[in-house]
Amino acid sequence: MRIGELAAATGATPRALRHYEQQGLITSARAVNGYREYDARAAVRVRNIRHLLEAGLTLDDIRVFLPCLDGDVTAGPASAKGLGVARDRLAVLDARIAAQTAVRDRLAAALREAGDPAR
Repeated sequence: MRIGELAAATGATPRALRHYEQQGLITSARAVNGYREYDARAAVRVRNIRHLLEAGLTLDDIRVFLPCLDGDVTAGPASAKGLGVARDRLAVLDARIAAQTAVRDRLAAALREAGDPAR
């Protein structure tokens, strides 16, 4: 299938698919006319990549899951390495949330001190 067909089948944009390919997460063959051609397994792989991205992982994190991206990543047993990557990513997200909460609290306090009736 060509890139537009893969995009339609997975909900990814062609630009995202080219990026996944550049990052080594998916592969394509080139037709005589230079168009990318993907096999049917690419759709499963792209759906799994998108699922892991939606869960908060990065493309670098997803590389750990390469051996299982062609199957159902939610059905198999979790690997120790995969769990470690997920725990590390969760810690990063928790730290970001804490930092943003602190900034929000400082802004809310500044509004209260300024006499903002909404605060």
